[in-house]
Amino acid sequence: MPEKPEEADIESLLSVIGERIRSGLDEEKTREILNRIGITVPSGPAFAQMRLFSEYLPIAREYPFTSEQRYLHFLWETVDHSPFSAAVNFTIPFRRMIAKKLFRRCGRNFCCENGVRFNFGQFIEAGDDVFINEGTFIDSKGGVTIGNSVGISEFVRIMTHTHSEANHTERIYGRVAIGDYARISLGSTIFHGITIGEEAIVASCSVVTRDVPPHHVVAGVPAEIVHERHTGGRHREQLNHIWLAGAAFQDD
Repeated sequence: MPEKPEEADIESLLSVIGERIRSGLDEEKTREILNRIGITVPSGPAFAQMRLFSEYLPIAREYPFTSEQRYLHFLWETVDHSPFSAAVNFTIPFRRMIAKKLFRRCGRNFCCENGVRFNFGQFIEAGDDVFINEGTFIDSKGGVTIGNSVGISEFVRIMTHTHSEANHTERIYGRVAIGDYARISLGSTIFHGITIGEEAIVASCSVVTRDVPPHHVVAGVPAEIVHERHTGGRHREQLNHIWLAGAAFQDD
């Protein structure tokens, strides 16, 4: 008999949920996971009939969600409304499990806080030791590549498309690429087709409209180069991109 949800500790709960996610989500397994984290789904066909906002975007006609992708997206957002939403030792491992299944690629030690949203997880590639803080929105329709040891602060916006001024239904997509050991600071916006170079820093509240060269700091609206990053001669691992005290959740 499966363990009752109220009898499971966090480690056991994550173990069961991880097995369900890895084995391939369907309606029954998704309902079970939701029940275990304290969210009741009404009986009947409504749950299976649900559709996400992203499925009404034009690109979804070319890249329709599978049922499993839909359930993975649903779980990602729903955990923010569960009794466990404030338990970081639950939510970070929980999202890591989903990302490893949903993203095009997800490396080791992926850490993601509450309130992070994206529209097409299957177009996101994340390297090792990536950290995304709360409230960030990733418009991933045009593709997003995040390198190793990248830190993305609170309320960042990453946009991968734009519209024609003459015809709103005409869209231009462009991949955003963020190089290894780059940092994107609080409230910044990155527009479509932009590359952020390795070890670059985007200062808080900047609007990035053109590529950022490696090892430089940019700031402003629109963002301009301020100076080379002050590294004290350190590079890559020596920069100590450790996101939480004691390198929590970066121990794989």
